[in-house]
Amino acid sequence: MLPSPPIMPRSFSNLVELYLRACKDFGPQEIFGTKHGDHWHWITYAEFGERVDDFRAGLATLGVGPGDRVAIVANNCVEWAVAAYATYGLRAAFVPMYEAQVADEWLFILKDCAARIVIASRPDIFETLVARKGEAPSLEHVVGIDLPETDTRAFAAVAARGRALPVPVVEPAPGEIAGFIYTSGTTGLPKGVVLTHRNFCTNVNDAGARFPIGPDDRCLAFLYWAHAFGQTAELHQFIAYGLSLAINDDVANLVANLADVRPTVLVAVPRIFNRIYDGITKQMAERPPMIQKLFRAGIAAATRRSRGEKLGLGELLALKLADALIFRKVRARLGGRLRFCVSGSAALSKEVAEFVDALGIAVYEGYGLSEASPVVSSNYPGFQRIGSVGKPFPSVRVVIDKDVTGDPVNGEIVVYGDNVMQGYHNRPEENAQTFTADGGLRTGDMGHIDQDGFLFITGRIKEQYKLENGKYTVPSPLEEELKLSPYIANVMLYGDNKPYNVAVVVPDTQSLERWAKHEHHTLGDLRTDPRVRALLQAELDKHSAHFKSYERPKRLLVVLEDFTVENGVLTPSLKIKRREVVKRYGQQIEALYT
Repeated sequence: MLPSPPIMPRSFSNLVELYLRACKDFGPQEIFGTKHGDHWHWITYAEFGERVDDFRAGLATLGVGPGDRVAIVANNCVEWAVAAYATYGLRAAFVPMYEAQVADEWLFILKDCAARIVIASRPDIFETLVARKGEAPSLEHVVGIDLPETDTRAFAAVAARGRALPVPVVEPAPGEIAGFIYTSGTTGLPKGVVLTHRNFCTNVNDAGARFPIGPDDRCLAFLYWAHAFGQTAELHQFIAYGLSLAINDDVANLVANLADVRPTVLVAVPRIFNRIYDGITKQMAERPPMIQKLFRAGIAAATRRSRGEKLGLGELLALKLADALIFRKVRARLGGRLRFCVSGSAALSKEVAEFVDALGIAVYEGYGLSEASPVVSSNYPGFQRIGSVGKPFPSVRVVIDKDVTGDPVNGEIVVYGDNVMQGYHNRPEENAQTFTADGGLRTGDMGHIDQDGFLFITGRIKEQYKLENGKYTVPSPLEEELKLSPYIANVMLYGDNKPYNVAVVVPDTQSLERWAKHEHHTLGDLRTDPRVRALLQAELDKHSAHFKSYERPKRLLVVLEDFTVENGVLTPSLKIKRREVVKRYGQQIEALYT
């Protein structure tokens, strides 16, 4: 598909300026779409601006002013965005939280940031926060999005009061705090990452100089805006350039909604691309041998072409046929209009990246962390190296500190720039450990920069562990490779101070059921079924064949409960809480070594 005519790069100094200019420049353009039954309801930029004005004034009637904190517990919705920009316009700070968090975490965050207002999405969340309001001394009001307007505590009622008593918008200085992003982390209590308007806008300005987007583009928004990646790369970035954002209702409906919304750009995490890869490879496995052969030949030819290699006549023909008979149908299932996708938050397997790229959908992988607002680097049109996380953003400088790792190639990634956070709220000791003497942000990630300036991530320092033989394992990139098996839904490697690695495996039940039917095998308990265990171990062996010998998992533990945000095993950014897995299955893991 031909690139959409982009608008010229835009520069902003604060998020209030960003939304005011967007509402003025793109007034009649659709901004947010929400699904109601089988249809989508859209509001315009002009209508959004009016809603922000009303709710800003409503917050003012509740006493919100400069320096205050307004918190919210909600998944993505129009009210989330309205509340955020309304808060910024009072020079207050916005503090988002996740519905999937436990109530104790909400209360910890409310106390830690000293929030005056908290907005709740669902009635049950509202009632919980009202009941525990006394545990947060600073908290004065709980507002409910789903309450009827007749209730004075309702979001709509607050907006109605503001409509009757308008207040002017105030633009904050670039260095003022825009919000706190609480990182749940893989261990310990949440930490409040303090981000200013300059932090956010530096990232928005840099991304705008790299990616050709404009008001003709549309996205399906499904990343949590409570996370820095979704908030900056999806919400602020796309509003700045006049895009239309259809708000995904449920991850289970993602593929159906893609076909419905027909986005032109998509910001996603590796798990989404892994699902696409897994779904297509499963479908191909059930097609006639001729189609399978054509599919593999088309993927191989497209990958070679992407690498700049010259294709022979036979390869060109195979690619043309594969595109006409297979790839085009896959693209249609994803809406048929995707110009490019951006992947972040975790490592994207090179195999999956090449696979999606070969289908005719450009995937640009990037790297970042909440503490950097969040983007540090990215591949982008005209500058792509699959396997890397691209080049540092224009305003970002990256230094590789090899003294930390003692490795001749890979060191800790240290980031400098106006996108770097102000620090962790109320965590002076951690701030001292996180920043270098000259203000660099120690990311805790390992990597290197090649001769052409592309950054490569090789793992996370805190995740790496040492086996009994003294060899180090960095598990997360290896786990992404193992999850490419159609029979493995999730996996965690373990081997800290042990003689070898083992794998905690969550099997893909549907794939196993299809396998059992084909093999005329009656499935027993998946945790103990010897044929299932043999299959899963064979899959581990197959997908770890290119690992270093000591990295390969020798034994496995099969568990039936998936790793999810809801059960507390994954962070909201979908990283494994390794201590939680060990806590749950520690005895069974230890038994693998006896």
